[in-house]
Amino acid sequence: MEIFPAIDLKEGKAVRLSKGDMATAKIYSNNPEELAKEFENLGAKWLHVVDLDGAFAGEAINLKTVEKIVSATNLKIQLGGGIRTKERIKSYLNSGISRVILGSIALKNPNFVKEVAKIYPVAIGIDALNGYVATEGWADVSNMKATDLAREFAGAGAEAIICTDISKDGMLEGVNVKFTKEIALASGIDTIASGGVKDLNDITALKEAGGIYGVIIGKAYYEGRIDLKEAFRLAR
Repeated sequence: MEIFPAIDLKEGKAVRLSKGDMATAKIYSNNPEELAKEFENLGAKWLHVVDLDGAFAGEAINLKTVEKIVSATNLKIQLGGGIRTKERIKSYLNSGISRVILGSIALKNPNFVKEVAKIYPVAIGIDALNGYVATEGWADVSNMKATDLAREFAGAGAEAIICTDISKDGMLEGVNVKFTKEIALASGIDTIASGGVKDLNDITALKEAGGIYGVIIGKAYYEGRIDLKEAFRLAR
């Protein structure tokens, strides 16, 4: 199982939110590239980066910071936040990003996502509240079930699905293993759990569930709740 340490960017700083609420942003680092190097030194191969400002604005607000992270490490980086055009996808990939995450647009324009997933390295971000897909930085909740959206992309060519239980995100209450497994089964795509990881027990639970490709770790690390080196060992 792959572990993806997370860096969420707001105004060039590494922050974490609670339940996706920008008003709850807590700054953990003014130098995200240094944080990325720290993750690499601890054993990370991948990094999960979200441009929070971009998710709301639909623009590459934190591009310069992303470029600094790319330059500072040899990590493979998956990046999301407001990516809605082929031009933006190509721009990020040309800057050294390994995989782009398409979230809101996966609900609004699934055909576009299916088209680009055949050409570019794409992960689909499915964020859900009470089982229903939320978009636009989680500001809007749709009437589409997350499992139905996951099923829509079965066989579409996406490299991964990142599924987030918004009610758990940033709350350190434990990851939603059942929801992650449901998304994996519905899609048949490598699925990455996101939201709520609180300690090493979550890593063990996800691994024992089987069929789960990876997990994103953010706040649990920043708040000193999880030993990343040990998490990497458990995930192997």
